[in-house]
Amino acid sequence: MVTRQRGRPRSFDRLTALEQATMAFWEHGYETTSVADLTRVMGISAPSLYSAFGDKRTLFEEVVETYAGSYGSYGERAFTEEPTARAAVGRLLRESAELYTEPGHPRGCLMISAAVNCSTPEVEEALRARREANLTAFEARIRRDVESGELTPGTDARALARFSGAVLQGMSQQARDGATREDLAAVAEWAMRSWPAAAPEDAQEQAPRKGQEKAPEKAPEKAPETPAGRGA
Repeated sequence: MVTRQRGRPRSFDRLTALEQATMAFWEHGYETTSVADLTRVMGISAPSLYSAFGDKRTLFEEVVETYAGSYGSYGERAFTEEPTARAAVGRLLRESAELYTEPGHPRGCLMISAAVNCSTPEVEEALRARREANLTAFEARIRRDVESGELTPGTDARALARFSGAVLQGMSQQARDGATREDLAAVAEWAMRSWPAAAPEDAQEQAPRKGQEKAPEKAPEKAPETPAGRGA
């Protein structure tokens, strides 16, 4: 009987090592975090890193996915739970002020700061695509509010979405420069004051809902012709 020799059991906790890699990339960015840095903070050898996570880029991709589902998940919750774009973006900015400055992890946003001075095209493009996807989601939500009458007609959804994204990215950088939670919370409040005013309630009631567009009014009936002249 031939018995298969089992591989050497892994001598480290994968989730713990992944968290430590997240902290390293979050603090130093993708480009300046070397494999040697990673093996040191993760407490594993280079062969173990490659065996468990693949190369540095593959590890970073997993870090980004994990970050999006943990530290960065508050943004998706805001847009899922809040009834309007204004409420969702306001909540996102206020909670960002807390996350970007809370102790226990690096400051700012990993997806923003990790891309700074990145010269690896695939990594840079992947992070840019995520940020652009967020802006697209902002814009779609704003357009929906304009269509429903929540926001005034003529609101530039694209510009407002990019303004909100610029504030978010600026808050991340200011956090890394030492801004406090109170500093960033004030930025969030001023940013929301720049939003267009909500449409009056009567205008919201009159705005046609999607799929419930107002039927065109009937043209007035043509007056009957009279001997004195047609349509008189």
